[in-house]
Amino acid sequence: MMLGAVMTMGAANISSPNGEIKLHVDVNPQGQPYYNLSYKGKPVISDSKLGLAAQEAKFIDRFTILSTDTASFNETWHPVWGEYSEIVNHYNQLTVNMKNVDGLLMNICFRVFDDGMGFRYEFPIQDKANYLAVENEVTEFNFPGNNTMWVIPGDYDTDEYLFTETRISDVTEALKKYNGVHSESQREKALESTVQTPLLAKSDDGLYISLHEAALIGYPAMQLDVDTATYGLKSHLTPDRLGVRGYLQLPFNTPWRTIIVSDDARDILASQLILNLNEPSKIEDTSWIKPQKFIGVWWEMFTGRQKTWAYSDDYRAKPGVTDYTKLTPNGRHPANTENVKKYIDFAAENGFNGVLVEGWNEGWEDWASYRKNRQFLFDKPYPDFDLPYLREYAKEKGVKLIMHHETAANAQDYERQIDRAFQFMKDNNYDAVKTGYVGAIIPRSEHHTSQGMVDHAQFVIEKAAEYEIMVDSHEAPRPTGLIRTYPNWLAQESARGGEFESMGGNPPSHTAILPFTRLKGGPMDYTPGLFQTDLSYYNEGKTDKAMTTLARQLALYLTIPSPMQMAADLPENYMRFPDAFQFIKDVPIEWRDSKYLEAEPAKYITVARLDKNSDDWYVGGITDENPREAEIDFAFLPQGEKFKATIYADAPDAHWDTNPQAYSITTKTVTSKTKLKQKIAPGGGFAIRLEPMK
Repeated sequence: MMLGAVMTMGAANISSPNGEIKLHVDVNPQGQPYYNLSYKGKPVISDSKLGLAAQEAKFIDRFTILSTDTASFNETWHPVWGEYSEIVNHYNQLTVNMKNVDGLLMNICFRVFDDGMGFRYEFPIQDKANYLAVENEVTEFNFPGNNTMWVIPGDYDTDEYLFTETRISDVTEALKKYNGVHSESQREKALESTVQTPLLAKSDDGLYISLHEAALIGYPAMQLDVDTATYGLKSHLTPDRLGVRGYLQLPFNTPWRTIIVSDDARDILASQLILNLNEPSKIEDTSWIKPQKFIGVWWEMFTGRQKTWAYSDDYRAKPGVTDYTKLTPNGRHPANTENVKKYIDFAAENGFNGVLVEGWNEGWEDWASYRKNRQFLFDKPYPDFDLPYLREYAKEKGVKLIMHHETAANAQDYERQIDRAFQFMKDNNYDAVKTGYVGAIIPRSEHHTSQGMVDHAQFVIEKAAEYEIMVDSHEAPRPTGLIRTYPNWLAQESARGGEFESMGGNPPSHTAILPFTRLKGGPMDYTPGLFQTDLSYYNEGKTDKAMTTLARQLALYLTIPSPMQMAADLPENYMRFPDAFQFIKDVPIEWRDSKYLEAEPAKYITVARLDKNSDDWYVGGITDENPREAEIDFAFLPQGEKFKATIYADAPDAHWDTNPQAYSITTKTVTSKTKLKQKIAPGGGFAIRLEPMK
């Protein structure tokens, strides 16, 4: 980092390295800090206040600027895994050092990149008030106009919603459809105009603006209150159940508040700004972190086959029994030795790294009861799950079992058991775990996104690193780029994923907005790969229907990338379509480079990705409920080289509702000069593998 001169009191200005983004920072006549931001001369954020209020001190007004420090930084770093094998981290930095009339000190650090800006509050040790009970932030993001936004409703305990497209002025009305769906805490507070981040906005003059946060550590997650009259958004921190937002001991730096901006939607998808605002990896030796494609004993419980995670139905008749060998098996428990063996065989035969098994351990009977103080044991298999045998069987087949730790949101109990649980994993050749937090959080004073659960998530990932365990977390605080600091945090759910295809379905637009919103914080365990999309196929009275064609499910492996990627359907369904299944077997999960070719939020995405371990390229495209014709320019290919293109596409008569399994597979030769028009069915997609021709 190159330090510049220390400046005197007064307003401060700084630009991005390419000069296209300009930041202005000052204090108003009341001594309130504020900022504004522009891109290519267009206003992005109009004057917006900054500050933080605590019970002990108000870092809000009567400030003067003591000095400003400037710096520039430019590096190229190499992530352990991801969309790119190298990432440029180039920014200009401005730190504004302030003091108010009560002697309170607050510094605000801004980093301005070519694709946006991040800023955070830095609180040095004070002469007084070094322990703060945070009431809220004053942080504002005021838009100059009535932008269109893609949002989900504010909620302290879940983010598993469908996105709504709305004008800022109509947010309150748009969110009314969620009434009665919010968690209990939100119904009490009636947060009618609060939305979650990451969110995406689009201005009438063509700017795309993403708002989120980076490096969420030791602090509550941020939501945004929307002022529908002034088009302003204001920070809303998740409280605990006592109403306190956070407990800080100074010195302390808050998470970064992030703004990504461009006049090209593809730049929003390509931005690595949030990762760049996180610290480098704290894990020195990352050789044990190995991304993987996996299958799992999971979808059986969603298909309507009346399968269950629980081993027995006796828990009501014999509520005090803890010896599971004395309980009657229900015969509907798929996490049993013989069934898991079949999954291991299928994984080995088809080149999958892992097999996830849900429902293997004691505790699933009456597991979601909020009254209980212990739900699960993480080192006690059910009687029908012969772990020593399966451990050795998987090892012989070259497959790793993936542990499942559903906690029923009992974070307190999980922390009590975690060393024993992780040692049990290592003793049995497990090196990856899927964690879950379904239900109301225990300790009962916390929410899923309050400071306590943010601290818990960090505790788990750091503890996992000690044991060299990779983590895929569900129902956890939304990701904020911490995968850079803790690359063993391979994936999260933290959004409405593929499981909802059995619970009302996800409209095609949902997976076309997730990369613009949820995925900006990190990869998602979306669970793609469903080939049997009409669940009435299972003849159990199931009426759910996934709103997707089969070809679209292939494309999701590219448009929703993840280093821990599941083939979610049942093995027998893949065997019905072996030629299409070949793409899932072939597609990589680690990338050397990525090129976004076409994009418009909630409408369509086309992306090309270069395999990290070969010279093969892959192209994937999806659309919303409307048919479209993608235009693929292969200019990203090396000049003068020919590639064999294997194209998996919707058939001419394909439709997510009436003919979802109609697809075609064709081959052709392409070069960097090739331009291809590819038709996509309603709710459809396509996937292409490009192999160099010798």
